[in-house]
This record gives sequence, structure tokens and C-alpha cells, in this order.
Amino acid sequence: MPSPKTKPKPLSDSEIERIATDIAGGRPPMVWFTAAAVGVPEGRSGKVISLGDPADGDFLQVRPTGSKDVLSFSPTEVTLTKPPRGAAVSTAQPKSTTRKETPVTQPSTLTSTATPTPSSVTPPPVVPKPVASTPESDEQDSGATKTPAAKPAQTGAAAKPAKAAARPKAKTPEVTVTLTGTADGEWSVDVVSGKKRAVRGLAVPSSAVAQAAKILHPEVADVVAGILDAAREAQEAKVQQLQAELEAARKLLEELVD
Repeated sequence: MPSPKTKPKPLSDSEIERIATDIAGGRPPMVWFTAAAVGVPEGRSGKVISLGDPADGDFLQVRPTGSKDVLSFSPTEVTLTKPPRGAAVSTAQPKSTTRKETPVTQPSTLTSTATPTPSSVTPPPVVPKPVASTPESDEQDSGATKTPAAKPAQTGAAAKPAKAAARPKAKTPEVTVTLTGTADGEWSVDVVSGKKRAVRGLAVPSSAVAQAAKILHPEVADVVAGILDAAREAQEAKVQQLQAELEAARKLLEELVD
């Protein structure tokens, strides 16, 4: 039975903004026709394909469920509130007033998956016939429409970054060589490649250090030469001290033998 003759409330500004957002996101929202709708039974569902100029009055372009035609409706003739499950729409008869048909081309967000051919011709508008609709069929129709529209958008968005992403070039690790010398003239070298220590405390002869310093730079050679001279003097002093101790030990040994 149709609803009592009460003036339906028009869609609010926030509801119209919500419809526009869903259309822009490729998700045509489901609406239901009120008692004020002309040419379709009350309680029947449809999808809002696009929005026209609000100054025209009937600026909501709706495709009723079960029909391929897109018709113009005003905010008073549709609602986002789903009618009660017990409401019978199969026996409801449309009003005698003829609905003005306005063929509308669907926006690019909905037609991106279908490429029109030059030979395709838009069929003449046909007055929609009342078709029985149930909440279950509405939900199935809504799910079937949303799924294919979302997949191409996600696939295209995921493919672009994959092509645009460039493989980073392998960087050559930094190598650090550290030469360490002691006051006794002992030299060692450490090598670090990147974050890995390749060589640790490798003993190096003083002669090799002196030759490498001369090849590197005169200033380096001067510094290394000064260190080598100091180490040489220390070793000579140590040798003299050991010789003196050795001589004293020999004298003591001779005295003990006699």
C-alpha cells in the first residue's frame, strides 16, 4: 500500500553533498522513490548517476532499478532512507502523470571500463515500466555495480607506481685505512669496508711505512720520518743499555769463575 499523503521531506544539503562525493568516488548511491515521484512507484530503488544544475529543480539523474534509462528527479522525489522491509512495492502503481525523460551520459568515473565505438548509437528513451523490487535484489544489484567499478581504479593506481619506481643503484662501500704507530717503532694497519672491519691490527714493517709515506704526500712523509727517527733513537738507547748490562754481567761471571 502506498504511504499516506504526506509531503515528503526533500534531501538535505548534507545528503546531496554525500551523493556527490559517492559519485565522484565511482560509487553511485542507492536511493528510493517517495510518494512525490512521478512515473515510478513509491518505494522502488534506483541509483543516482550524476547531478545537474540545482537551479533546474529536477537535477538528480537517477536510473531506476531494472531499467537502462536515466531520468531526472527533484530532491523531494527520492530519499536515502530505505523503506521498511514490509512495504510492498510490487503492487504499487505509478502515478498517471508522465515523467519527462532526460537521457544523461554517465560521468567518466563510471564509463572508464567501457570504450564506446563509432558505430554505437544511443537508443531512444523508453518510459520505464514498474518492476517489482525487493531489498535482497537491491543489495545484490548494488554489490554487483560497485565491485567492477572499484577494481580498475585500484589496478591502474597500483600499476603506475610500479612502472615509475626505479631500482636504486648499488653504492660502492666506503673504505677506511688506519695506520697506527707506537713509540717503540711498531706499526699496524686496520681496514674498514663500509660497516665491516676487513683487517684488524695487521703488523707492517717500518720500511714499508716509510716508502708508503713518501708516495702519498711530502707532508705525510715528514711526519712519518719524524716518528721513525724518534723510534730509532729510542731503540739505539735501548741497545746501548742492554750492551752495558751485558758487559756488567760478563764481568760478574768472570769474577765468579776465578
